[in-house]
Amino acid sequence: MQCNDDEMLLAKIEKVVLCEPGSGTRRVSKSLSMSGTTIGRRRVQRIMRENSLLCHVKKLWTKTTNSTHGHKRYTNLIKGLLLSEPDRVFVSDITYIPLPKGFCFLAVVLDAFTRKVVGYNVSRNIDAELPIKALRNALRDRKPKAGWIHHSDQGVQYACNGYTDLVLRNNGQISMSSTGSPTQNAKAESFFASLKKEYVHLERFETFESAKNGIYRYINGYYNTRRLHSSLGYMSPVNYEKSLNNRVAA
Repeated sequence: MQCNDDEMLLAKIEKVVLCEPGSGTRRVSKSLSMSGTTIGRRRVQRIMRENSLLCHVKKLWTKTTNSTHGHKRYTNLIKGLLLSEPDRVFVSDITYIPLPKGFCFLAVVLDAFTRKVVGYNVSRNIDAELPIKALRNALRDRKPKAGWIHHSDQGVQYACNGYTDLVLRNNGQISMSSTGSPTQNAKAESFFASLKKEYVHLERFETFESAKNGIYRYINGYYNTRRLHSSLGYMSPVNYEKSLNNRVAA
């Protein structure tokens, strides 16, 4: 329907923002359209601006990658690679979550085709075991076919023997971004940007356990199951995978 009442639109927009915290005007417009309310993005922006619903967050930074090490560095195998199915390329990265005293750390593994988080781990320590556990979770749940590619930066956590041996033992190929080229792992970086904007910067985690539980809720209760991705035709990763399975079944 065409909706002309700003107060009615505001109520609808507020429901979207409450269900999808940190959403920008593009995603709010799409969500409204999918629920039957036709509204232009500029009008959404005006209403959100007038009612302080636009999200403006301060970016924080701490170093999570140490690329100064003596381990082997691998060639970038995914540059220019076109994917047509899930479980062929996993991309991995590490970020931090601020706490009142220090940080906790998050390692994720995403399927590069569906954007789904297929493995993750939260830890107080930024060591090799942090991403190793995340990858073990992904391999347990997805079981990729031989020849799958694991892509990451050149950080010591990903270049160390424990991690590379895990990839190779599971018949995977190792791929790494060039030094100082975060755009070569753009899908993992994009996930972290969404996590920070839509959740972490809107919350205050007092303890490690509250951060761990919050990340679980974001990944499993929102990002994988409900967050709309423009690259997936405005579907969530879970629904996109279901659509792929339906095509195969048909």
